[in-house]
Amino acid sequence: MPESWTGRALAAQPTKTDDPTAGTRQHRLAVLLADMVPGARIVRVSRHQPSQTWPNPYTRAYDERGQPIPLNRIQRVAAARWVIRAFPEANWDEAHDLDLVTGILRPPAGARAHSDGGR
Repeated sequence: MPESWTGRALAAQPTKTDDPTAGTRQHRLAVLLADMVPGARIVRVSRHQPSQTWPNPYTRAYDERGQPIPLNRIQRVAAARWVIRAFPEANWDEAHDLDLVTGILRPPAGARAHSDGGR
């Protein structure tokens, strides 16, 4: 460790950042997923693939206009597993959307409308 002119070791100072989510696990995951799926704004993750009745990690990606982005099987399964592991506190009986810009996980927009009493 470097020493100051007094002979005492200098303590490392934490770096200051303007981004409150910088360095969080969820934000790093969002950055990795955005790199893995170029053009994606939202990934919707669930434990149930629409065509199957048994649990199977599944991901759908959407761009900023809400248009689906095609994913191959490896991307669908890997992204779902990563998100489920990064957010173990979420209720994975239902799908969740991960915003790749903010790193925030929330229920899909349609589910929020029903839970708020909307149509």
